Amino acid sequence: MGAAALQRAITDHLRYSVGRPAAALRPEHYYRALALAVRDRMQDRRVASTQTSLDLGRKVTCYLSAEFLMGPQLGNNLLNLRMERAAREALAAMGQDFDEVLACEEEPGLGNGGLGRLAACYLDSLATLERPAIGYGIRYEFGIFNQEIRDGWQVEKTDNWLGKGNPWEIAKPDVSYLVKWGGYAEHYTDDGGDDRVRWVPGRLLKGVAYDTPIQGYGVNTCNVLTLWSARAVESFAVEAFNIGDYYKAVEDEVTSETVTKVLYPNDEPEAGKRLRLLQQYFFVSCSLQHMLHIVDDLADASVRELPQRFAVQLNDTHPSIAVAELMRLLIDERHLDWDEAWDITVETFSYTNHTLLPEALETWPLEMFAESLPRHLQLIYEINHRFLDEVHARFPGDGDRLRRMSIIGEDGNKNVRMAHLATVGSHAVNGVAALHSELLKTSVLKDFYEMWPERFSNKTNGVTPRRFLALANPGLRDLLDRTVGEGWLTDLGRLRGLEPFADDASFRQQWRDMKRGNKARLAEYVRSVTGVDLDPDWMFDVQVKRIHEYKRQHLNVLHIVALYHRLKRDRSLSIPPRAFIFGGKAAPGYFMAKRIIKLICAVGETVNADPDVNRFLKVVFLPNFNVQNGQMVYPAADLSEQISTAGKEASGTGNMKFMINGALTIGTLDGANVEIREEVGPQNFFLFGLTEQEVVAVKAHGYCPADWIDANEELRTTLESIAGGTFSRGDTEVFRPLVDNLRYDDPFLVCADYASYINCQEQVSAAWQDSELWTKMSILNAARSGKFSSDRAIAEYCDEIWNVWPLTVKI
Repeated sequence: MGAAALQRAITDHLRYSVGRPAAALRPEHYYRALALAVRDRMQDRRVASTQTSLDLGRKVTCYLSAEFLMGPQLGNNLLNLRMERAAREALAAMGQDFDEVLACEEEPGLGNGGLGRLAACYLDSLATLERPAIGYGIRYEFGIFNQEIRDGWQVEKTDNWLGKGNPWEIAKPDVSYLVKWGGYAEHYTDDGGDDRVRWVPGRLLKGVAYDTPIQGYGVNTCNVLTLWSARAVESFAVEAFNIGDYYKAVEDEVTSETVTKVLYPNDEPEAGKRLRLLQQYFFVSCSLQHMLHIVDDLADASVRELPQRFAVQLNDTHPSIAVAELMRLLIDERHLDWDEAWDITVETFSYTNHTLLPEALETWPLEMFAESLPRHLQLIYEINHRFLDEVHARFPGDGDRLRRMSIIGEDGNKNVRMAHLATVGSHAVNGVAALHSELLKTSVLKDFYEMWPERFSNKTNGVTPRRFLALANPGLRDLLDRTVGEGWLTDLGRLRGLEPFADDASFRQQWRDMKRGNKARLAEYVRSVTGVDLDPDWMFDVQVKRIHEYKRQHLNVLHIVALYHRLKRDRSLSIPPRAFIFGGKAAPGYFMAKRIIKLICAVGETVNADPDVNRFLKVVFLPNFNVQNGQMVYPAADLSEQISTAGKEASGTGNMKFMINGALTIGTLDGANVEIREEVGPQNFFLFGLTEQEVVAVKAHGYCPADWIDANEELRTTLESIAGGTFSRGDTEVFRPLVDNLRYDDPFLVCADYASYINCQEQVSAAWQDSELWTKMSILNAARSGKFSSDRAIAEYCDEIWNVWPLTVKI
């Protein structure tokens, strides 16, 4: 683990793994050699962790997720192994710059945002808390997409993250499973005279495992992320090749590999929907077959012990087909009777719901589902029949309830409701913030809560302080170590020890110096990628997250435009200078979200070029926001914009990343904002906007945005300016869809919350001008962020849902 041993290991890998002569070596080669050397050390712990779990027969968490947004691995693994100093010394002795080598890593694009990043944080915490775990997902060959901005428009570029290889993964070609698709189900009589059903597929493909070790901080526990890659069962048709049909010879291989080719294929056309369903079924089937293999062949246990061996968590609805797949594996292939198989299934699964948006609760057209998964549809019909009998017995005569709760949706075109399947087939269901969990009980899953109140709980999200504080913010890490001791890294509650220092003038100055250093680092990065110069002494007002109407980036822009007009009208006006920093990706087919990006960039182009305004305002859109540049953004933010419509954001995790780095929040009472405000105190949080109950009431009375616009002259002028071409070189069409949407529909109540938001921003400006007050508020935000560690969240899952206990691994 020391520098000298690590240097020898790097040298060996440069020769035997990278295979380059000394004269041809570049920083990316040193990166690969160092990564492999670090992986070697993790693998010692990985093997020991697996063997210890098997020897003691301990229960393991299996986290099923369609996304794992892992971020760059080298820095995080060095941190968790406590080898950062050794790596710096080893590379320095070889004439290499540690930071330059670190920057060579390609970020895996295996997630789109909060859902995948949460899964990655949870894997980090599971290993750190010494809880045995396996993450299961898909090894997408191409990630979400790389975002470029051309003339203000988002342009999607291929994210070929595997182009130069991935030193962290270990291919396991011997760990592979057959996955069926299409075809039909047929009845037959087995040797014992029992009626059985077999699935005769129209197509077979193979899933091959790729394992990535997940190292805990300061412990020997090293868990694993297993990602499945699709292959053809027979990859090369020799007969076709021999007769000259070269395309036919590889057709099956190409078709099969398409399944794991890209994250989130465009699912607007039917072919895209069918591929998405196949992706979800593919990784779920491989994962469950792997678990059964472990039970049968490695643990030498009965399949009836599955719930005692594995706790399987469904991360949103994407893996919910697992309920029907496990029933198929138990009934059709293991020949258990229905009741026993169902008891095992429900006891094994638990389900996390991540959304309150009805359109985000996955459903599949019945006809497509029948063609793709004929046996599973039969099983779902039987699950639904038995379930509705249970509902009828509890609520006799309530036909509307039966219709609402049915797994098969009958409204319009019939469909399979995956959230209903996950809820029926799990023994535990949770939301991801206190407000979200209450809204699940009273709206989206109200009927199910009335049926099984004991199944529902809340597990507020969290983020790992290792990556998003220690790794992202080394200046703050050093300050915390000196002030509250190093134990905070695995016990974030210890940051409460900062509170007395908020009243210490010398400590506040150290805090400001640390923050300014982070802002200078981000300003340098912004200049390099956008050409815009930012002053680190200005307030950095930041909104980085997926671009979506309910997250209301356009409300933020309306504030900027209002400030722009105030400064243009009154040249003597002076306001506290602000840099507005945006980042995030819009789904390729999301018309309105792409228009919002264009509006941000257009307003930025106008503001940044106007000498009347750019003394006080700058606007930047950071392209290709991801984990890597997020690690620069979160520590540099002064103000965190969490301004979604109340009742729409399940939790949010960006709000937590900003908070632990000392940013102040302006936000609505939505998602985890509610709990952030409770923890930090109302006086240290900038609150605005309608509450969730008020949003419901406003809509119930027939919301008319035009009335709110007419009542607010500044809002009306702002919208007229955007529509009139002020920020689009006279083009009155480009932003018409956005403005018309706000004038005549406004589904997320931007106009209703506008005045409250503007008034709250005035309070922000006033607080910023008192630097001592702002610094005190910043320190208290970080000091009171302990609740939002993913360690706390994972401990709750393990103790209250999964019954997975700590297991000390010895090397």
